[in-house]
Amino acid sequence: MPRIANPNVLIGFETADDAGVYRLRDDLALVQTVDFFTPIVDDPFTFGAIAAANSLSDIYAMGGTPVSALSVVAFPGDGDPEVLEAILRGGVEKMREAGCAVLGGHSVSDPEIKFGYAVTGTIHPDRIKPNSGARAGDALVFTKALGTGAIATALKRGIAQTAWVEGAVDSMLTLNRAACEAMLEFEVHGCTDVTGFGFLGHAREMAVASQVTLEIETSRIRLLPGALECVRAGAKPGGLANNREFVSGAVEPASSIDPAWLDLLYDPQTSGGLLIALPEADADALEARLPGAVHVGRVLARDNKPIRLL
Repeated sequence: MPRIANPNVLIGFETADDAGVYRLRDDLALVQTVDFFTPIVDDPFTFGAIAAANSLSDIYAMGGTPVSALSVVAFPGDGDPEVLEAILRGGVEKMREAGCAVLGGHSVSDPEIKFGYAVTGTIHPDRIKPNSGARAGDALVFTKALGTGAIATALKRGIAQTAWVEGAVDSMLTLNRAACEAMLEFEVHGCTDVTGFGFLGHAREMAVASQVTLEIETSRIRLLPGALECVRAGAKPGGLANNREFVSGAVEPASSIDPAWLDLLYDPQTSGGLLIALPEADADALEARLPGAVHVGRVLARDNKPIRLL
């Protein structure tokens, strides 16, 4: 995609960052993103809320504050209007929780339901947390557990336990707002949210953009209850295979890693956690400040491959 030269574009698409950033003045910039997808759960209200949380995540990953959103809707022309109303209501409620105003949106007739938002946030130009800022010597902290893709696939196949689905839904409904606020108390160098490209896909983007190698202690990464069982039962979303095909060449895995655990590192996430690079001395304090956050690795000078798994 050709880029139009503009000195006010502070973050474009070149580093595959989570959102674009456009400077309005020396002390104010806009953070902009758009995301939408097909239903991941059966309940339409919950689907709308998850779609909103997922869309907001890109703003939080940059260190920004979401302020307004426009909905993006694809819905069958002969579909049940009560289902559409529930999806929209779920989205608006989650946006309200985030303090983000929904200004309107656009809809099209489509036999396959899709929903999400274009979100605009604000940020100080000097306080952006790009995925390109990780430095050798940094610690890596991850704020959520993995496995939403596998559990959602198991749900569609009728093999997911209720408790597993509830755990995944709770995770997807949790805004990254608290994680963003917590990380901004520290000298964070880089950040990305882990969504559709999976943990390793987004880690690769950070490593490549920052020209470093990320060393991950695989066993430290938290998994959602039931995630391993779902993968071992064959509930692997199509995106998992796509992510593996695209990313595996950049990954140096230890031979001792459980294959099912490795699968989950490629599992496409919805409304996943933040992967944060910050000084090693601050990692424990961030973990203490944010329950659920885990110190999962470190940033090294660039080695043979962008990702090393232990």
